[in-house]
Amino acid sequence: QVQLVESGGGLVQAGGSLRLSCAASGTIFRIDSMAWYRQAPGKQRELVADFTVGRSTNYPDSVKGRFTISRDNAKNTVYLQMNRLKPEDTAVYYCNADVRLGILGPLNTYWGQGTQVTVSS
Repeated sequence: QVQLVESGGGLVQAGGSLRLSCAASGTIFRIDSMAWYRQAPGKQRELVADFTVGRSTNYPDSVKGRFTISRDNAKNTVYLQMNRLKPEDTAVYYCNADVRLGILGPLNTYWGQGTQVTVSS
């Protein structure tokens, strides 16, 4: 199967930056899309950024202009560069990938275990 391993979370002051990484490994024929979501305590999980093959990147207004998603296809890795962080960005950040397991295989969705990002005021 497929595993997603995130890294790069931590504690940062407001206005600072962090870079998250998510590496996919396992039986991968092709990764159609990779994305980052986040979930703050008491709130629903929300999309932060996504990167789909053949499409442009997508961000909600809350992070547009501050966050940048990028992808290294050779390494099956997606990154999230987060700048000008705000206390309201505090959440557990999850990596998500839609992976095709074979040329005629199914398209499955996988999630990472999450990495905590805490922004202090």
